[in-house]
Amino acid sequence: MKWKKFVLRFSVGFAIFYVAICVLVYFFQVKLIFHANPLPKDFKFSFEGKFEELNIPSFDKTPINGILFHADNPKGLVFYLHGNSGNLAGWGSIADIYTSRGYDLFIPDYRGFGKSGGTIESQDQVYKDLSAAYSEMKKRYPESKIIVAGYSIGSGLAAWVASQNHPKELMLQAPYFNLLAMANYRYPFLPTSLLQYRFETNTYLPNVTCPIWIFHGDEDQIIPVVNSYQLAKILKPSDHFKIIKGQDHFKFNLNPEFQSYLDEILR
Repeated sequence: MKWKKFVLRFSVGFAIFYVAICVLVYFFQVKLIFHANPLPKDFKFSFEGKFEELNIPSFDKTPINGILFHADNPKGLVFYLHGNSGNLAGWGSIADIYTSRGYDLFIPDYRGFGKSGGTIESQDQVYKDLSAAYSEMKKRYPESKIIVAGYSIGSGLAAWVASQNHPKELMLQAPYFNLLAMANYRYPFLPTSLLQYRFETNTYLPNVTCPIWIFHGDEDQIIPVVNSYQLAKILKPSDHFKIIKGQDHFKFNLNPEFQSYLDEILR
């Protein structure tokens, strides 16, 4: 009888613990997905080259802070959505990689990141913020000269932006199939019904009419390269899928092989 009581108590205790974990994940999942790194509102950005700081009002008037880096005699714009951590103070370091190739570069910070206002509360809110930022760029550049790019978490967001608009090209660095697949990979013991943020790259790409470039490092331990192999099955015959040998998840823009492809994209 004692062992039966022990098993019963253990089962009940484990069930309570599991439910508690599920509740915590449900209510705090945004902190697992986005690692916001705010900056003081009076922070002064300092970068080499010409740049312009913008505060773009979103649908609810929350300011989305971004930096527009200027090239000499620009051929167009790269609209770049960064990863799930950091802010423009760090991400701005990639600007020369793009401006030196003749393209202006715009990078917005997500809500709660850098000097952007508010906090991320829903997937729809994220998309509306990106729509506001992209609409602002369309006022400044012909859409036929805008390349949408996204890295890591930003890849699914970039795919969504491209699916809703008509940019010149779409470039994805270390993309994921969708966040549901990533949740299954990282937390296989949790029910997927908890996930409020789906970012379904796989459902966006079929609606992207422009050329698509997918880049993934074969040593990526954060978002395994299998995600890109799965996405490659969705691509149009004219799209491009490139595996970068020896590349992990980080410092993607600094990879010489990637930069050689970038020369082709930004020619």
